[in-house]
Amino acid sequence: MAIRLLIPSNGRSVLNRAPVFLGITFLAFLLVIGTIACGKTEESTEEEELTLKEGIIEFEGTVKVAVGRYVFVPEARGFDIIVQGDFEGGTEGLVGKEVKIAGEYSPERPSVLIALTIDVKNASGGWMNIFTRSEDVTFAGWISQQGRDEIFPALGDLAYNKNEGWEGKEKAKVFGKLEQSGDQLNVVVLGDKNNEAGRIIVDNFDDLADFYIKKLRLFDKFWFYLDVKETVDWQTRRRTRELFHADVLFAGLY
Repeated sequence: MAIRLLIPSNGRSVLNRAPVFLGITFLAFLLVIGTIACGKTEESTEEEELTLKEGIIEFEGTVKVAVGRYVFVPEARGFDIIVQGDFEGGTEGLVGKEVKIAGEYSPERPSVLIALTIDVKNASGGWMNIFTRSEDVTFAGWISQQGRDEIFPALGDLAYNKNEGWEGKEKAKVFGKLEQSGDQLNVVVLGDKNNEAGRIIVDNFDDLADFYIKKLRLFDKFWFYLDVKETVDWQTRRRTRELFHADVLFAGLY
């Protein structure tokens, strides 16, 4: 919009009033510009929120970890990628490969991208599609950060002769490290002074727990989130310090 300044030349009194007219006109000009700018800002924010809530995020990068249906690509900026559906050969074959992924973001699970398509870079530098989502995503087994401590209370002061510390509980978390002994996998529970407080026999290790331990490969101690199962008999507990059986559902730094 063009603004023209009309200054009459027929009298000194009019000339004296010119600064007033100029000031008013300049204020009006600022008001118009400010209104337009505000309108654009509101419109831009609205569009950004829409993209954030319902957007499809596309990126390229190199797969560092893949376990079951879970994939980690550092270029995805902290998202865990879920690949739901048939994937020939398993996602583990993606490790070390350059990929281009389109993922669906949901504000209900802000740390997750649901893979819509996955393309792999071939020897000639082109992209070849190897996955297109063909079924709805299920979140069975997924453990989110919200409410985690309420569902999995921490077990403290564990010892082989204190079975009341875990009996009667269905879910719990313990701090410790993994140890393989032959075919048996144990969680070595660590006390306040990093001493061994006991051992938990792992019957099943979920893909999500395996995925996170491989993501956090620079660490060797974790919080293990468990389905608590049967207690080891007294004689064996006293001899081996094995406390109870459990399924490990998740592992993390807190």
